[in-house]
Amino acid sequence: MFIKSEAKNASQSSDAKVGWLQHMAEYFLSLPRSVKRGILLTTDMVMSLVCLFLALSLRYGYLGNHIGLPALFFYAVIPIVGLYVIGFYRGVARGFFDAVMASVSQLFFLLIIFYEVIISFAVFPAMPRSAPIIFLFLFFIWLWNSRLTIREFLTRLQGKSQQRAKHTEGYDNVVIYGAGEAGRDLLEGLRNSHKYNVVAYIDDDPQLTGAYLLDKKIYPADELVSLVESLDIAQVFLAIPSISRAQKRHIIDKLSGIAIKIKELPSLEEIADEKVTVSSMRKVDILDVLDRQTVEPDAFLLLKNISDKCVLVTGAGGSIGSELCRQVIKNKPKYLVLYELSEFALYSIHQELTIKQANTPAYQQIKIVAIIGNVTNESNLLRIFNLYNIQTVYHAAAYKHVPLVEHNPFEGVINNSKGTYHCARAAIAANVETFVLISTDKAVRPTNIMGASKRLAELVCQGLSQTDSRTCISMVRFGNVLGSSGSVVPLFTKQIEQGKPITVTHPDVTRYFMTIPEAANLVIQAGAMASGGEVFVLDMGEPVKIVDLAHRMIHLSGHEVKDDKHPDGDIEIVFTGLRSGEKLYEELIIGEDNVQDTAHPLIMQAIEHSFPLNELEAVLFELTEKQRQFDVTWLKQQFKQFVDGYQSDTATDTLKSIATLNNTNA
Repeated sequence: MFIKSEAKNASQSSDAKVGWLQHMAEYFLSLPRSVKRGILLTTDMVMSLVCLFLALSLRYGYLGNHIGLPALFFYAVIPIVGLYVIGFYRGVARGFFDAVMASVSQLFFLLIIFYEVIISFAVFPAMPRSAPIIFLFLFFIWLWNSRLTIREFLTRLQGKSQQRAKHTEGYDNVVIYGAGEAGRDLLEGLRNSHKYNVVAYIDDDPQLTGAYLLDKKIYPADELVSLVESLDIAQVFLAIPSISRAQKRHIIDKLSGIAIKIKELPSLEEIADEKVTVSSMRKVDILDVLDRQTVEPDAFLLLKNISDKCVLVTGAGGSIGSELCRQVIKNKPKYLVLYELSEFALYSIHQELTIKQANTPAYQQIKIVAIIGNVTNESNLLRIFNLYNIQTVYHAAAYKHVPLVEHNPFEGVINNSKGTYHCARAAIAANVETFVLISTDKAVRPTNIMGASKRLAELVCQGLSQTDSRTCISMVRFGNVLGSSGSVVPLFTKQIEQGKPITVTHPDVTRYFMTIPEAANLVIQAGAMASGGEVFVLDMGEPVKIVDLAHRMIHLSGHEVKDDKHPDGDIEIVFTGLRSGEKLYEELIIGEDNVQDTAHPLIMQAIEHSFPLNELEAVLFELTEKQRQFDVTWLKQQFKQFVDGYQSDTATDTLKSIATLNNTNA
């Protein structure tokens, strides 16, 4: 009992002492900036006199003022004036860095020369030539140690305060992966943070193992997992700007199954020469958890159909269309025409590009035009193509949400298939040089109306490409893009942020993924490779199980999956069942033997069956009447005739029955 009581009293005494020091520190920190600078300057002046007095005493071997007070003051004030001139007192003492003393050492070297000149000309009473060196050495030690003491004192007090606030505020233990310059700068930026407590470094260099950087121990990479568990790490900050995607994925794989947030610094190109800050940190790109590698784009292919040409993008406000616009403007067209049905979507992308143009001198010669229009309006398209002398068209306008198109079949087919027909016909009539259709992997052996409508759009383009025209028509087919409207990634992100269960349709459903910028980049390159009628297929890498993607996103967000094995987890995964028209597995080509390589490693060409244009036109011309009758059975029969591998779903049959019943009741 006595020992416990004594320990308790000691603890209370320590807390009282820390509290008193805390109040003192807060009082001085609250003083005006000029007052704090005056206190430091006055203190340094006094210590300069003391250091000079000690230097002379050491030189002569006994205490005493050997040059008189006026001379003592004159020699002592010179370093203070020099420090003021180089801006030493403009800095903040608690933000003092060792690098500041490099400027001070250079100043003192010049002062030694200055003192020696004064001594040589005997301006003041003579002083031993060695005394200035001893004096400036002592004063340099004072400056360095006093600032370090202030910084460490405030840091420790702040650390005590943070420890007390730890249970009431969001406060995470952090390990920094990378003990290089970026990692050092990042720790300096985190020193005054109330959200993060850096406890250690991790580095791949075995020579650094066991060493300390800014008082933080550097651990080897193979101890990362054990360190996360032993030190209760909540976040890992990747401070290696030059890290490759393969290295990043290796680190992420190490932490798979552990609920921990992983953030990274931007790349070297993005950081440039700016100082690393906490605000530079961002979430790890979800692409880094996928087994996918990218290649550098071919500059010639990017420029071929865009540079100094008049380019039009349909569906310019959509996920793919807007990214195509961003990529197009980088390659400096003469005109960029944005064609979009949604007023708000058109306004958004037009504003974005206009602001980018105003801030980028290289883009200011580009004319950007926003047009509200429907791709089924062929006469309006022809007018626009001729008015702006359009040379390249990227046709991205489409309804692509599978369940919505499934429940609105004729609207989907008229927009996706007939709209493509009218758009391509207008391009041919206006002598457009290049027409590129953006297609989808759902067009391959489709089980839904959306996929079938896109395959019909491909067939229309194949048929039109066989006509005698100067327009080079091609199609580019790819899978899901990360972050597009309707994509699972933004949906999962929102569900995780709200703490809601993640909804997955089926435990075995798989999809291909790539980023929107990469998809748009490859679309442009594929279109530049076309000679007419090609169906290009982008290499999407390996397919990803959606449930695995959900697990990884939950862990990367710092949460645990809630399931039978982990009943106390944070986020549950709920299986809702396949939606109408949804497939378990998507495909990119109709037949494994019907594909060949191209000059680009990520672009292939599918060799697929086509139909005469007049047969397809007969179907398109009849669509309006069949829409009025809501004859979904007729529509599915056309798909079965023209679309290879089409498998009907019962959802639209149900819709037809409902529509028929409504007409009967009416």
